[in-house]
Amino acid sequence: MGHLDRYIAKVVSLSILLVLTAVVGLDVIFTIIDELQNLHADYGSFEAFTYVLLTIPKRCYEFTSLSVLIGCLIGLGSLANNSELTVMRAVGLSLARISWAAIKPALLFVCAALLVGEFVVPHLENYAQSRRALAESGGQALTTSGHWHREGDSYMHFTAVLPGGVLYGVTQYEFENHQLRASRFAKRAIFQGDHWVLQNVEVSEIGESEVKVAEHHTLRWDTELTPKVLNVMVVEPEDLPILGLHTYTNYLKEQGLDAKKYRLAFWKKLLQPLATVVMVLVALSCIFGPLRSVTMGYRVFSGVVLGLLFKYTEDLLGPASIVFGFEPVFSSLLPIGVFAVAAAWLLKRAA
Repeated sequence: MGHLDRYIAKVVSLSILLVLTAVVGLDVIFTIIDELQNLHADYGSFEAFTYVLLTIPKRCYEFTSLSVLIGCLIGLGSLANNSELTVMRAVGLSLARISWAAIKPALLFVCAALLVGEFVVPHLENYAQSRRALAESGGQALTTSGHWHREGDSYMHFTAVLPGGVLYGVTQYEFENHQLRASRFAKRAIFQGDHWVLQNVEVSEIGESEVKVAEHHTLRWDTELTPKVLNVMVVEPEDLPILGLHTYTNYLKEQGLDAKKYRLAFWKKLLQPLATVVMVLVALSCIFGPLRSVTMGYRVFSGVVLGLLFKYTEDLLGPASIVFGFEPVFSSLLPIGVFAVAAAWLLKRAA
């Protein structure tokens, strides 16, 4: 029976890999076309291709769950069309054994995606976005790109945040009793152990009747923002590692800011392996359940529809948890539980 297990795993693995390559390849092509339409003097074709290249690991990570679902449908569907699954059942291979043989390669892909999402995507995404923002900014104080942050009565904007504690285009606004009292713009800032050093700084102090402007070659900046926190802040929540999400959530709580968006991303990433297993069960239910007598194309279409329904349900419940105030963990667990029960019921009927 070990040979059959390996055969099923091989067919499913190749199908998943083929689907992942095709989906990521198409996404990369469309992204390149989109980027080439937004070129200007400071952001040329080389920068556009570099940006897309750096974001390929992120795209692989994002499309892993969908590729696992479609790959399992195609792999198991081809075995069913060739009557190989029927022969396996006839020689005593149980439905649970076939299911486990299909789940194992899916879990390998998910574990690989988690490792990429934890240790590769955050760094490359940070570098890619910062490099792109720096090229697009042209040294301007405020641009359409970049990142906003509030700390107490200070509001700040960073054009680009590079790994290693280097900032570009730092703009700060100081408020007192809802009145703007001072602003600073520094072309660059470097972290020096426990503080930042602003370079090429222009300071504007706003008085009752006049505005005083001064320029400084360097200026010390004391803040609770560290390179570790900034590297988390500039990346979208869904691209952050689990530990980074936990760190930044605690930082936001200390600042009295809303952290629900990051808690939602934390639970979605933590429960992703379980969600992928449920997707495999959905695929199995399409193969062995009521759809076993229809064509493979129809099975694949039905499985994709169910997978998209799962994703859209999760995407709707996530923002709903932020708006209506219930715990984000429930928005991730509810669709997993509902689809797991439905898939298990269909598989039990087929057993």
